[in-house]
Amino acid sequence: MSSHTGPQSDQCTDQCADQCTGQCTGQCTGQQTGHGRPAADPDLAPAATTAARHRGSYERPLARLCDRTAEAAAELLALAIPVDCVCCGAEDSALCVACSRQLRLLTLMPFRAEAQAPALMDMDGSVLLPVVAAGAYRAELAQCLLSFKSHGQQRLAGELARGLARALQAAAGKAQGLVLVPVPTSAAAFRKRGFSPVHLLLRRLVRGDEIPRFTVADALRKTVPPAGSRTPLELLRAGRNGERYLPGGQKGLDRGARARRVRGSMRARAGPWSPRVAGRPCIIVDDVLTTGATLAEAARALRAAGATVSGAVVLAATRAPAFSDVGAARPHGAGANGGT
Repeated sequence: MSSHTGPQSDQCTDQCADQCTGQCTGQCTGQQTGHGRPAADPDLAPAATTAARHRGSYERPLARLCDRTAEAAAELLALAIPVDCVCCGAEDSALCVACSRQLRLLTLMPFRAEAQAPALMDMDGSVLLPVVAAGAYRAELAQCLLSFKSHGQQRLAGELARGLARALQAAAGKAQGLVLVPVPTSAAAFRKRGFSPVHLLLRRLVRGDEIPRFTVADALRKTVPPAGSRTPLELLRAGRNGERYLPGGQKGLDRGARARRVRGSMRARAGPWSPRVAGRPCIIVDDVLTTGATLAEAARALRAAGATVSGAVVLAATRAPAFSDVGAARPHGAGANGGT
């Protein structure tokens, strides 16, 4: 192959410099590269005539506007009421950039977590209910969840919701038409917090159109368990206070007490406007997995209503309490925060 040198090359180069025509540029480029078509130069490509698509967390303009407005209002509020990072204490942000990155890393790789939940495993080691967790209940994830649930730090909902969305996508795979059923919170917990953490996270994902393949159905409600499912201590305290049922979560309860407490405590909603789950594949959604007693009860209630329970997804999973079923020792670490 002959090289492009000599008078012909000089003549063509001079002509390109004088006329700056695309035809001569293409001729020179084609001769130099040895191909029939000219090589594309990205620096010479014309600018796009259409606007670039939004690449943020929201695709709906109204939802994006609402989110930006809320962030601006939070920044203005921080001027009057100073806020610190819930993890490291850095100023002017409920979650600083470094801790936000660590939180994303902790929820970057969802994993199967039912093996650590005794209520979700059969005696022969078979799985009764598969569970996918967004991350382990430790470090920044544990602190953010605690601040979000117990201290009303709803500005953390964005990062937590994105971690939950990754776990939902990992659990569903390529399946379509799945129904997400959040675990209902107790009346006492709702009165104390003013919101349901799982419902709030799912509403945020739906509003941002981040889980378009799923349908959210608030199909479960809390009920009063039968008297036989309560311990004598609970019956004594309930009778002393004149209450029908001992309020509160599962703090300080061992595995057996957790299972007895939630047995028969959920039921599918019934009514003309209640969501229908009969015959539909459902995924149960909760915040923290400990022994699995709450998820097992939710699965029982859904199956009793005719639903097909495909599995469960939690935001964080922790090991079951290390003490035995006998006694009233208080769980340490994540177990003391009212997991399921």
